[in-house]
Amino acid sequence: MIGLSRYLEQNKETKMIIFAGKGGLGKTTCSAALAYHLAVNEGKRCLCFSTDPQASLSDIFEQDIFGKGEIEIAPNLYVVEIDADKRIREYIDDVKRKIREMYRTEEIPLEIEWYIETSAVEPAMYESATYDAMAEYLAEGKYDYYIFDMPPFGHGVRMIAMAEILSMWVDRITEARKKAKEYDEIAATLRGQRLLSEDKILEELYDIQSKLGFFKNVMLDRKKTAFFMVITPEKMSILDTERALEMFRELGLTLSGIVVNQVLPSKLSNNPSKLLAHRVEMQQRYLDEIRRKFGGKIASIIPMFDREPKGLEMLSEVAKYLVNPPAAV
Repeated sequence: MIGLSRYLEQNKETKMIIFAGKGGLGKTTCSAALAYHLAVNEGKRCLCFSTDPQASLSDIFEQDIFGKGEIEIAPNLYVVEIDADKRIREYIDDVKRKIREMYRTEEIPLEIEWYIETSAVEPAMYESATYDAMAEYLAEGKYDYYIFDMPPFGHGVRMIAMAEILSMWVDRITEARKKAKEYDEIAATLRGQRLLSEDKILEELYDIQSKLGFFKNVMLDRKKTAFFMVITPEKMSILDTERALEMFRELGLTLSGIVVNQVLPSKLSNNPSKLLAHRVEMQQRYLDEIRRKFGGKIASIIPMFDREPKGLEMLSEVAKYLVNPPAAV
């Protein structure tokens, strides 16, 4: 186990650190603990970012930060929990405003109004709003590290796939807008008129495309981005990780390491409680399997604590195992 501290020492160009995995395994805890350690103990300016609508970072840090932008939790530690629904609503309202301004009308035709409103509930809109927000923070470049707690939809793999699909969609729409603009210019020339205003819609599509391209390139850059899978010593978690790693390879993603979480200390195998002793024995078998299958990729092993890992004091405890893991748990 090299621990995340040594990993970052060996990979000094890393800027974005992503924790992926199924829900409930400890991605949020790992994200928050690493961000806390880097900010408070190493003096690095960190942004811990979550797109989870369940406001999990608010729970971990024990503060209401959902939808409130960048909140400073501790020196150098900033946290963002995006309200994607609010962002989509603001985007839809902005589109309507621009349509009114472009066509100098107070009323938007009902069929256009319906199309705009229904597009707000498309699944891709939520993800698009998420990627857009992430790309904006990355593009600003004002933090030393960007630490993302990925939502549990396909271990972050779907995020790359959707970014690719959204980029292709923007390509198609952009091409259609180019042709429409050419037709407008021809028609204006035939009428002896001159187009004075730039196509604002096309301009925005270029902007979206640029953000998506930037986001995707950073995600796929193994020098700048680190992907850590969080798993537990259980059969389904191991199988799920194997499937995720296959998808990683197909999309050109490189796994940086695996964090094994919620491990019961081996000394509890002698506990008088048969239930507890059996659980420890079961976990040890699966830990052996994890070592056989992913041994070279295990970065840290984090124990099961006697209380929930919430608040800065407990995050500091988690960070000890995450960044500089002891030889045994």
